[in-house]
Amino acid sequence: MNQVEIWFSILVRKLLRRASFASINDLNAKVLAFVEYFNKTMAKPFKWTYRGKALTI
Repeated sequence: MNQVEIWFSILVRKLLRRASFASINDLNAKVLAFVEYFNKTMAKPFKWTYRGKALTI
């Protein structure tokens, strides 16, 4: 998984799964609130690993 997929997985597991929202504005507000909460309390750098062939440019 790449870092974007990891982030969306966290968002789904912590906020979206089994949730209901009254409107799109409600969904938007809760996602933004979660992002702010995540950044203050849970955020840490993702560990990026690659064990395949050496990358060449």
